[in-house]
Amino acid sequence: MTDEELRALDVPMTLRYGLTLGGAHRTALFGDGAVAAALQAEELGVLPRALSFLGEVVRRDGLRPAAELPEPLPGEAAGPAREWLGTAVSVLEEGDLDGEESVARWLEAAAALLELRRSAAPGTAKGT
Repeated sequence: MTDEELRALDVPMTLRYGLTLGGAHRTALFGDGAVAAALQAEELGVLPRALSFLGEVVRRDGLRPAAELPEPLPGEAAGPAREWLGTAVSVLEEGDLDGEESVARWLEAAAALLELRRSAAPGTAKGT
């Protein structure tokens, strides 16, 4: 898929099916879904560490408290982040620690991809 195709990907749908069906859907969640989330975050000026931190919040405090944050990511990115977390809340049973861990790892995967894109961009210092 091209960046444009990935930017148009329905990230909440990849979360919905990837968290509930597993198999190829889980692969798509951590593949195309994570790249699409990274691209959306990049367009909104989100730093990789913000996505990583949100993953830590999910892991430390739980998915529902993270979904209730007024601004889970800074600025305009709060909207997509609320949608991602809200979708995950809607499909996971309360207390599904494995599912919550998957959401945290997915956010961290998107952060890693975003960091790779930033470090590979022309004129960008490594490790920023």
